[in-house]
Amino acid sequence: MAKTGIGDRAGEVFAALAAAGQATRPQLAVACGLSKPTVSLVMAELEAAGLAERSGSSAGATGRTAAVYRLGPRAGYVLAVDRGSTQVALRATGLDGELLDEDHTSRPASAAAMVQAALGRGGARGPLRAVVVAVSEVVSPPGRGDPATMARVRDVVAALGLPDGAAVRTENNVNCAAIAELAEGAGTDHDSFVYLQVGVAIGAGVVIGRRLVRGASGAAGEVARLAYPWADDRSPAPEALEARLGSRALLRRARGRWAGRPDPAPKTAAALFALAEKGDPVALEIVGEHAEAVGNLAASLCAVVDPGLVVLGGGVGRNRLLLPGVVATVDRLSWPTEVVVSELGARATVLGAAHLARERGIGAVVAEG
Repeated sequence: MAKTGIGDRAGEVFAALAAAGQATRPQLAVACGLSKPTVSLVMAELEAAGLAERSGSSAGATGRTAAVYRLGPRAGYVLAVDRGSTQVALRATGLDGELLDEDHTSRPASAAAMVQAALGRGGARGPLRAVVVAVSEVVSPPGRGDPATMARVRDVVAALGLPDGAAVRTENNVNCAAIAELAEGAGTDHDSFVYLQVGVAIGAGVVIGRRLVRGASGAAGEVARLAYPWADDRSPAPEALEARLGSRALLRRARGRWAGRPDPAPKTAAALFALAEKGDPVALEIVGEHAEAVGNLAASLCAVVDPGLVVLGGGVGRNRLLLPGVVATVDRLSWPTEVVVSELGARATVLGAAHLARERGIGAVVAEG
């Protein structure tokens, strides 16, 4: 990767320009707390390095015009990959957040070819500055993780065929979704919230003081490990709560209730919710019970972190039929907490990974100075 060789002040101004997308020198001077002459010198340095370029001019209130700058051809780009078990999505953006490419596949085996195609198209925007890969595993700091888990994460990344030497970071997929909610979703105006994902698996991303909480081992929010069931006659088992709240158990309960009916039991959670939406009494009963169970989990999280907001996501969690029951249960068991459905949908994870990648890409350019 080419070195930029810019100074500290140039790095600061570059970061401000990347955050703004485009700006004039007076605007950058205000953003960075620097004098206008200093910013003029810095912009000349950034232009010479190919990290900034003029994109036009802007007329001020006095009628004077000011040059407008944007990132230059050597600023580069970043890549985010959501490597799910059944779906893979990617998103390439400039360091200013401009969308350059996005793609997805339902065949994980073809993910490497999809990534290679995106890298080929992105090369016209300069060097690849950072890659973030979202995985379903716990991502632990060095020396804290389970060796088998770490090996699975390495295998997932290796299978993508990323360039040698690329700055690659892995992050848990639910944590990525929480970051997306913080940056552009329901959590934008909240200092603290919990993103609760309910689908085939369950998980939570915890944001406190506008910062993601990862925990000592990177396992904060791994609610599948909550002690369940907690009863005198039954001992808790690892991930028993996930076995109760995951979509497989939901469909298993549906099959048990369908005995004696002439129509086949729903084979997917989406089919079950579709029947409930049409007013099928059995489907409505099952959805109501599941909503209460998810509400119990949400209330437990509220008891620990008092987030003020719970955002429901995941293939099951973001179904709006679930919301009233979750809200009622949280209201009954916890203090006032807003509960909403994610508006980012299935894209939340890749959007959050893209935000992380962009942050790291800007940092990489600044650090090269």
